[in-house]
Amino acid sequence: MGRLFGTDGVRGLAGKELTASLALELGEAAARVLTTNRRPGTRPKAIIGRDTRVSGELLGDAVAAGLASAGVDVQHVSIIPTPGIAYLTQSLNVDLGVVISASHNPMPDNGIKFFARGGHKLDDALEEKIEKILGTSWDRPTGASVGRVGYSGDSADSSYIRHLSRSIDTSLQGLRIGLDCANGATSIVAPEAFTQAGADVHVINAQPDGYNINDNCGSTHPEQLQKYVVENKLDCGFAFDGDADRCLAVDHEGNLIDGDYIMGILALSMHQRGRLAHDTLVVTVMSNLGLLLAMKEHNISTVQASVGDRYVLENMLHGGFTLGGEQSGHIINLNHATTGDGTLTGLTLAAEIARSGKSLQELSQFMRKLPQTLVNVGGVDKTRVDSSSPLQEAIKEVEKELDGKGRVLLRPSGTEPLVRVMVEAPTQELADKSAELLASIVKDELSL
Repeated sequence: MGRLFGTDGVRGLAGKELTASLALELGEAAARVLTTNRRPGTRPKAIIGRDTRVSGELLGDAVAAGLASAGVDVQHVSIIPTPGIAYLTQSLNVDLGVVISASHNPMPDNGIKFFARGGHKLDDALEEKIEKILGTSWDRPTGASVGRVGYSGDSADSSYIRHLSRSIDTSLQGLRIGLDCANGATSIVAPEAFTQAGADVHVINAQPDGYNINDNCGSTHPEQLQKYVVENKLDCGFAFDGDADRCLAVDHEGNLIDGDYIMGILALSMHQRGRLAHDTLVVTVMSNLGLLLAMKEHNISTVQASVGDRYVLENMLHGGFTLGGEQSGHIINLNHATTGDGTLTGLTLAAEIARSGKSLQELSQFMRKLPQTLVNVGGVDKTRVDSSSPLQEAIKEVEKELDGKGRVLLRPSGTEPLVRVMVEAPTQELADKSAELLASIVKDELSL
């Protein structure tokens, strides 16, 4: 069996790969690993939340049962964004937090993510410890030592929304803002947080029914928001994914503003105001070369991490940096959060629009993005990307043609069974041609 944890928790088709029995065992194993460093005589505590998928109900109860069987008192807060659980794990000083969510994945999928005390995602070593003891026998608590499970929700939302409201120091009064909540976990939180910040809020896809999460909406399908912003003459819009740990933006003309632009805008603002630690932005290898060049022009250093917001965070913590993220819209601002927070990102970007007096389109003019093509190749053995000689030779040939004016990146997805092929080039035609060539070789050479 391969590694159970991917780049963002344990994911799979709910009911088949991710079962209630596995969820229970994960809860029990996580409790054994994450509640060891505690004061003697105190009971361990955990908090659980989920996105709006119908399978989250049974999986959340199963994880809670696993935790309680290991002697942990559990507070189940129902539907809340992933960063909301991270915040509550830190602010309530509990031993661990759990989120039942598959983020941007389709509704049939689900996932389980853990946060350690302090609200940080687990590193590889902790995940490996959990996997190692998964399903093993041990001396379980009995009687009064068994954990209790309680259920609440509104107070958790209110606490998290207050935290979001306090995170910006500029009123959004006068801004007309569209929000696409992806029928997901921020369907209540984001509209309320933006309203409290003073914005005139216009909301779509905030009617979750358990089945419509990420369904042709949100950050993975921003077309609806782009059209909505233009038709309603809004100043900008923000699209979230199902668990609201990522955010993409739309300007008043409906142009998509991805995570690279958002990171650059926020980095420049923080740099100008002396709030960007070590004048450094942490990005991933997927960020556009144009962002790196633009940051260099403005005397901002960049550090490139592996793909995955937890690897961005590891680099940030190691270097003492405060801002980082991914092109996909995971933005981490350690001044206000311990993980990527889509609602916070939208609020912070809107505050910069209000503070600067510039439109989002004007703020986005700081860089020229190199043409980029990304092709996802499914049905292949993603473990053999680095070992295929024909594929490696093809990569060298493409890089030779690019002549230092672009780049090639092939990487196995950490959350899905596919290989991502990315090419940046001086022209879109060359990027498309090169990416399609490499994608066809990946399909031929690595086909299952």
